[in-house]
Amino acid sequence: MAKAGKRIVSAREGLDRDKHYDLEEAVKLVKERANVKFDETIELSLGLGIDPRHADQNLRGAANLPHGTGKTIRVAVFARGAKAEEAEQAGADVVGADDLAEQIQNGQMNFERVIATPDMMPVVGKLGRVLGPRGLMPNPKLGTVTNDVASAIAEAKAGQVQFRADKNGVVHAGVGKASFDADKLVENIRAFVDAIVRAKPSGAKGTYLKKSALSSTMGPGVRLDVSSLTSSAAKAA
Repeated sequence: MAKAGKRIVSAREGLDRDKHYDLEEAVKLVKERANVKFDETIELSLGLGIDPRHADQNLRGAANLPHGTGKTIRVAVFARGAKAEEAEQAGADVVGADDLAEQIQNGQMNFERVIATPDMMPVVGKLGRVLGPRGLMPNPKLGTVTNDVASAIAEAKAGQVQFRADKNGVVHAGVGKASFDADKLVENIRAFVDAIVRAKPSGAKGTYLKKSALSSTMGPGVRLDVSSLTSSAAKAA
């Protein structure tokens, strides 16, 4: 096993690796240890009590973070006519139809989100092998196949985070930047976890939120007390 460097050893000082911290304390600890030269992303990992191999335990959805992710999201929209004009007016970075499909086939993908109107899905469907592995394929469940392109663009640019459980039932997401105020990170994290709770698969049994950890891009992980992650509204639901 590789030996940890001096920076990470220093960052681990003062952390109890067996303790599960309340969210507010964990955010403070992670922010204090995000001390490299760039603005690190704050990353949340959730271990869920699901088995995605079963269709009724698949988890996929989107969460709107109240304070955004701190990243600039570039949006491509597949639309024609009036809907294409609506997308341009709403701030889409790339708008097109067959011409956009051709660009993507040629490897020109300077965007992080793809939205399509329903009538464009026959064109978009042919791009599944290109967009799918990158997590860019429009999906009605994620609100990215819609006639309300203006709202979809606004949500994407405001900090909407898409999530999907991996084969082990773990969800990872960037929930802000180390430069964010601690209270904004707390609100973002609770909004994300609330979305996970609302999207609980029908086949999930037993404990749903099993374990969680918070870290910065280059920092050590801090274990979280999962009971501190959800908002009061979600707990009452």
